[in-house]
Amino acid sequence: MSGIPASAFSPAARLGRIQPSPSTAAAARVRELKAEGRRILDLTVGEPDFDTPEHVKEAAIAAIRAGETKYTPVNGTPALREAIRGSLRRTHGIEYSDAEITVGGGGKQVIFLALMATVDAGDEVLVPAPYWVSYPDMVRANEGEPVIVATSAENRYKLTPEALEAAIGPRTTWLILNSPGNPSGAVYSEDELAALAAVLRRHPRVSVLSDEIYSEISFTGAPAPSLAAVAPDLRHRVLVVSGVSKSYAMTGWRLGYAAGDPALVKAINTLQSQTSSCPSSISQAAAAAALSGPQDFIARTVPVYAERRDAAVAGFSAIDGLEPLIPDGAFYLSVDCAGLIGRRTDDGRTLADDQDVTLYLLDRAGVAVIQGSAYGRSPFFRISFATDLGTLTAAVDAVAEAVAALR
Repeated sequence: MSGIPASAFSPAARLGRIQPSPSTAAAARVRELKAEGRRILDLTVGEPDFDTPEHVKEAAIAAIRAGETKYTPVNGTPALREAIRGSLRRTHGIEYSDAEITVGGGGKQVIFLALMATVDAGDEVLVPAPYWVSYPDMVRANEGEPVIVATSAENRYKLTPEALEAAIGPRTTWLILNSPGNPSGAVYSEDELAALAAVLRRHPRVSVLSDEIYSEISFTGAPAPSLAAVAPDLRHRVLVVSGVSKSYAMTGWRLGYAAGDPALVKAINTLQSQTSSCPSSISQAAAAAALSGPQDFIARTVPVYAERRDAAVAGFSAIDGLEPLIPDGAFYLSVDCAGLIGRRTDDGRTLADDQDVTLYLLDRAGVAVIQGSAYGRSPFFRISFATDLGTLTAAVDAVAEAVAALR
């Protein structure tokens, strides 16, 4: 007997509606294998391998030395709110008031609180697939119903006006739009956003949660367009969500923000006042420096991501049975692995789906990727190229060798 008493914990019903994040679970499995001495090439986590810019770190150190270690306003310091407003003005040409800005402990928290503030039991939230793994579960956790809207390769896995129109029902409250997208890397053009806006004008009760966390990691020559800028008449129905985690390599600082209707922002702030009170004061000082200071870090890193993207696309394209989708933004590559389904391993196992493929690559090649089913699209797997070129090249070589061993 272990001596550990039986748990008195009784989970709330909402816990049964959600699952742990697949990307977090994959990262945990990689850590376990590494602890066992396995050499694992980890392509799972969407975390830049660059260090946070020096001037950002110095701003945080200066804040600590100045004693800026106390509670801040729920919606962030005035300096951070001004920096956010300036960033949105610079990237999208949109002017937001102070009352339209909310700040949280990462973009994920802001999205969750936005859904908590607006979704009642049975309300529907449209989620185009493939989707970031957390969207459906965050909707379910708030007693809503995620409505998965299929997209196709012909449209580069972007939502079409026809699909949007067909998906909207009497209980639809939100459309979640992610551009550049995770895992597809798809970037909506201004014309594509304008076409979606034409549909939304016919359905005034539907709001849009525009997740733009990868906005500046774009390979099109400019930040990804925002629906709020393309259709300014709909701005009061669009919640623009972003943060500093991806563009400025600040994942661990946990600082996200949103801009939108003042009534919604006030509701989000009310919820935050009863949860975390406010984001970290030190992280806020760092984020203000990132958003308002020199932007050369982005100018330097985006071409590096583009180089890695091109190397990964070329490498996986050369492997029989794999077909990567070329991303226009973010730092992920979705690889169609339909050509591997049905093949057999050297010990006689048949690869029946993309989860079998990812497990095979982990076991045989020592390469960790995430199955497409976690993102609502099969048979695919997703890699992150937010890692060095040497790791990517080694991973491609290992995958090629493992695929060649299939029968």
